[in-house]
Amino acid sequence: MMETFDTVFAPSSAIGGAIAVIRVSGDRSRAIAKQLLDKPVWETPARMRHTRIQRNGDVIDDCMAVFFEAPKSYTGEDMLELHCHGGMTTVRLVLAALSEAGGVPAGPGEFTKRAFLNGKMDLSEAEAVMDVINAQAESCLRSALSQLSGSVSRRVRAVEEALLDARSAIEAAIDYPDEAEESAYATLPAILREARETVTALIEEGRKARILRDGLKLVILGRPNVGKSSLLNALLGEDRAIVTAAAGTTRDVLDERLSIGGVPVRLIDTAGLRDASDEAERIGVDRAKKALETADAVLLVLDGSEELTPEDEALLCETAGKTRIVIANKCDLGKRIPDALPLSCKTGEGLEALRERIAVIAAPALQSTEAITNERHLLALEQAHDAIMHGEEQTELDCVATDLTEALHRLGSITGTDVDAEVIDRIFANFCVGK
Repeated sequence: MMETFDTVFAPSSAIGGAIAVIRVSGDRSRAIAKQLLDKPVWETPARMRHTRIQRNGDVIDDCMAVFFEAPKSYTGEDMLELHCHGGMTTVRLVLAALSEAGGVPAGPGEFTKRAFLNGKMDLSEAEAVMDVINAQAESCLRSALSQLSGSVSRRVRAVEEALLDARSAIEAAIDYPDEAEESAYATLPAILREARETVTALIEEGRKARILRDGLKLVILGRPNVGKSSLLNALLGEDRAIVTAAAGTTRDVLDERLSIGGVPVRLIDTAGLRDASDEAERIGVDRAKKALETADAVLLVLDGSEELTPEDEALLCETAGKTRIVIANKCDLGKRIPDALPLSCKTGEGLEALRERIAVIAAPALQSTEAITNERHLLALEQAHDAIMHGEEQTELDCVATDLTEALHRLGSITGTDVDAEVIDRIFANFCVGK
């Protein structure tokens, strides 16, 4: 049974372009359409029709409109979409007319929240809607679309079904110990072990594929004036960092995003690592070191026009345990450093080869678009894993049942079958208005 809400409205596209899409959802959508439109679009659901929007007898826009009848709509409610002219004045007048007709401005994510509450999608699919909107690269989009189509739900529900079967067997053993207890003790270890191993695999796969959601964190390191900021600008294709001949120009961490090989990359330019000459530079160096600690990979930039310095040698040692690409910048000046990728930020030589190497580092993230990458989901999986493992250590069936109930609660928080209202509100509060 669907819940009943106010009829809400909001722009679902940017205002100021050629066309603005305004969405209306709720029981009064049909009445609002009858009050404002001069054509009966509600008589032909899911069919776009030309009409005019009227307010107090005056025409305020010439537009296209489509009516979706419950439950065959995005939200599961009666819905009206107005495709009007996108000018600020037009949109303002249309919104005012909707308010006067009984509509209420929608909150962040309210349309998708209603879709979830009305059973049109589960919670993991609803969260994937925002991931589709925020996708920064092709791989992000593929992953989000996969999760929107239910890939997370299918994988989580497979574990839920196994645990539900196990809990049912335990309940039967408790109720009928003479007939079922021996069978329950015999089958439980294998069921729990398989469930735990499946959850472990989902967590490990998700952690590896985190890049699909958050981006490969790639830190540019090197001593001052080797060309780190020039490299950032070259990869971005625009001047984002200040470049001068003076050493120590970069005093803080610059964090920029781009797509390389279809994978989102967070490119972080840092202050040159050396003994700082003043307080501002010292803070920049400290931040550079912290960025190194959390980096997925490192671009270590050396000056290819000079011999290696003690500072270069120290950085080579310090990053030896990291995934890294060693770059010899300024290769146009004629020198080469063994085992370093020759590159010239000035001429562009070696830049494409560098992009290819970065794509190789990020390649494991492209192996599966069905990996569970949402941090909330991964945390719930970890908590379910702990509950299952605790259940494996129990000797009393009722204690095992308690742990399985906890694991099922954690898994249900992913799909939304067992989740607190506060969590739901917090999730949709991060959505944009109109979605």
